[in-house]
Formats: sequence, C-alpha cells, structure tokens
Amino acid sequence: MIQPWTRDQMAARVARDIEEGMVVNLGIGLPTLVANHLPKPGAPDFREVILQSENGILGMGPAPAAGEEDFDLINAGKQPVTLLPGGCFFHHADSFAMMRGGHLDVCVLGAFQVSAAGDLANWHTGAPGAIPAVGGAMDLAIGAKRTFVMMEHQTKDGHSKLVPECSYPLTARGCVSRVYTDLAVIELRPQGAVVIDRCPGLDLTTLQARTAIALRAPDLRGP
Repeated sequence: MIQPWTRDQMAARVARDIEEGMVVNLGIGLPTLVANHLPKPGAPDFREVILQSENGILGMGPAPAAGEEDFDLINAGKQPVTLLPGGCFFHHADSFAMMRGGHLDVCVLGAFQVSAAGDLANWHTGAPGAIPAVGGAMDLAIGAKRTFVMMEHQTKDGHSKLVPECSYPLTARGCVSRVYTDLAVIELRPQGAVVIDRCPGLDLTTLQARTAIALRAPDLRGP
C-alpha cells in the first residue's frame, strides 16, 4: 500500500538534506514548514543552519507556539516567525542584494511545474483571472547556488507536475537541482532524472506511471 508523505514529512525530508553552515531561503507556502523540522540546539543531530527571508531577516527560527506570535516579526508570506540568537533585520534591498549576489547556498521554492531540464514555473498558471505572484522567486532561483522544489507530485486532476517542458510562464530556466514531492525525491542531473528516495510502498514502476518524464534508479557506482 502506497503511503504518500504528508506535508510535514516532506518538510522533514528536505530538512535532512540541508547541511551544517548553509544559508537557506524558504519560499512561501510548503517550504516554510522546513524551518520546523531543522534540528534544534541540544538535539543529537543539531547543525547550525541560517535561514534568510527576502523581507529582510537573517537568523529566522521556527514558527512560534500558539499564543506567542509577534505580528511585527513575519516572513515574506506574512506568517509570524521567531528569531534565533544572533539574528538580525535589514532593508529588503539589502536582502535582495544578498539573494542576487550568490550568498544563499539553497533556496526551497514551491512550483506549479518543473521541467526535465530543471526549468521552474511557479508564479502564474496562465489561467484567466489568476493573480500572478512572482515575489522574489526569480531572484532566488537564479541567485541561490542550489534550488530545491517542494510540491505535490500531481495536480488535483492527476496530471504530473514534472513535465518534459513547462506549459506555464517560466520563473527561471535550468535552475532546479532537486524536487521533493509527496511521492519521491528526484534529482535532476545532466544525464536525467534520478529517483533518490520514495515514499513507503511505492515502487519505481508505479512512480514512473505517475510521472511525465523518464525516471531512473540511482547508479550506486557514481553520481
């Protein structure tokens, strides 16, 4: 029986791949959950990760407990956050200079579509009347050293969000290196899309049937 990962399990899976000392931006929506799953000080697997928000925060912590929110301290999605010791605030122009200047190790973004070549479409579906929401995604996608995407594997009507070519307006070309969905973790390499993890009960054949791009198992002999 296939057991798709929950949103929190997806976030925990992303958090596992964030390494000691990384400076990371978490995009609006699903990616914000990652902050809640990074190991906390005192935990056996604690590692220092510096979270950045494009509205001008460095050293952001997890979401506050219910009743302890400070609505003067919010992320770019207007959600209340916490600030870790040593955290700081600055003008959003400085924040965007940080994003564009290659100072982020990883950004984690949501997406409507990701192509086999790593093209990202996450700001507009092109539907009449849809409200475009580009935010800082273009700056993050081209400025970060690596771009991870968190998204559901399929649309509500069962179409794959991993596609040969994006049909929605692009945010950036060739920027996505890894995709985390409710079904699998897929790395987009020059030689193709490699499945590096799958949810419980899911075999590669079934995953391929739900995915519009060719997938392959990892080659344990090399990258």
